[in-house]
Amino acid sequence: MYGQEVFDGHKWEAPYHLPTPKDWGIERFQIPISFAPQILYTGVEDIRFTPGWAKVKSEEYWTYAFLWYLDGNVKMDEEIIAENLKNYYTGLFNINTDSAKKAATKLIPVTTIFKKVKKGNGDLETYTGTIEMMDYLQLKPITLNCIVHLTRCTEENKTIIFYELSPQPFTHTIWEKLKLLWSGFTCKK
Repeated sequence: MYGQEVFDGHKWEAPYHLPTPKDWGIERFQIPISFAPQILYTGVEDIRFTPGWAKVKSEEYWTYAFLWYLDGNVKMDEEIIAENLKNYYTGLFNINTDSAKKAATKLIPVTTIFKKVKKGNGDLETYTGTIEMMDYLQLKPITLNCIVHLTRCTEENKTIIFYELSPQPFTHTIWEKLKLLWSGFTCKK
């Protein structure tokens, strides 16, 4: 890719503010996403992992959030969200699971269901739904509950899509921690 800068998520400085609680992990990468090329946006994905994200016995297992900082005014609805996340988690499973494990496991396809709900504070639109998938850490089925927030940073001409995810029910206290991430988001630092 002569003449193009290579994106480095460790060095990239976000022009927005998204809190990072103590001991949470961060990962950033460029969109289009290498493992989900069907998602045709341009921008950056910014992930926040709970300390217990990959610990099977933790209440925080598979609990994390990610923000898509997308160029332009991106159209979004429940079908688009469902299709994007189906492609995302199918690709994520495929890059994190070798072919021998795939062959030895009764695979389930990723299924996603989303619906528009009452707008959250500061959201243009809010959605909730589920992602049923194969947990590539344990090779067992898992259902992630999900809240999706949509807003825009108009001065920057960016669309913001923020995903909160956990297998815990929406009544669990972990959702308060995830909510604090979104409530702390601002378009400018």
